[in-house]
Amino acid sequence: MTKDFKFKLYFRKSSFKKDISSANILFEQIANHKPKKILEVGVFQGVTSRNICEKLDLIHQNQFNYYGIDIFEDSDNFLDDKEMTSKHNKISNPIKHLLYNIIFKENLNSLKSVKKLLKKFDNNVTLYKGLSDEILPKINMSEIDFVFLDGGHSYETVKNDLFLILKNIKKNKVIICDDYDQKNYGVKKAVDEIINNVTEIKELNKRLVKITT
Repeated sequence: MTKDFKFKLYFRKSSFKKDISSANILFEQIANHKPKKILEVGVFQGVTSRNICEKLDLIHQNQFNYYGIDIFEDSDNFLDDKEMTSKHNKISNPIKHLLYNIIFKENLNSLKSVKKLLKKFDNNVTLYKGLSDEILPKINMSEIDFVFLDGGHSYETVKNDLFLILKNIKKNKVIICDDYDQKNYGVKKAVDEIINNVTEIKELNKRLVKITT
């Protein structure tokens, strides 16, 4: 990771919290490819989203676009153990619980809360609330340079998301799939099965996998 950029947690939950090395690899790929239009599937509390925007701002001086898809505050209604368990949304830190649940009464997984975190980049950010299979067909994938796929983790969801992305994304673009090594989810199975439809697959580490079209 470059000296002028450091991954920050913004006092929120992040899937990278215990594995910053994976975050480093993701952002090294962003630094290498210098995409101007990034799509993130699975925004969660917006931590990675904010860091992506900060990184792109350093590279392109505000001339970039970030697109994010998530079900936000509706996650408890949709997610199960095959996707990402709803326990990820619970606040266990007592200080965070006091601040967000008692004082601010703020749902960190809500669209409103994530928009507030990304307010610095209001003109660059577009957030979509809904399931990926509903939103992805509405996005012009031919304009997207780089995808970070970290949404639903079931085999069915990952395979469908990849199909929708690969269907229209242009050549020489990059897709990063998170949690490739997690046996409880279906990311690896879906990626391995769909590999025949792409040019190259390269493991970045045990967690992230890179697909280049």
